[in-house]
Amino acid sequence: MITTKQRAFLRGLGNALDPVMQIGKEGIGDNSIATLNGLLDARELVKIKVLKNCQLSPREVCDNLCKLTQADPVQVIGSIVLLYKKSTKKNFKHIELP
Repeated sequence: MITTKQRAFLRGLGNALDPVMQIGKEGIGDNSIATLNGLLDARELVKIKVLKNCQLSPREVCDNLCKLTQADPVQVIGSIVLLYKKSTKKNFKHIELP
């Protein structure tokens, strides 16, 4: 679990990011979970766009993805979801949280 100060720091870092994943009418499936786990391990901070044709709201998508990947929710604004999970890789420059 991250603190509010850490969440604010991650929101600042997330402003410069572009969405690297989309959730559409297919919803959240096994492929999207596997892809998200790979992205979180490679980047630690991932921005996801929830398309308008998705059956779930962006908040529901965030809650489900966090539950399925053990990630921490950082922010949900409009159709954009920002997630954080510390990488398990060695020799990786991790995001230093305050």
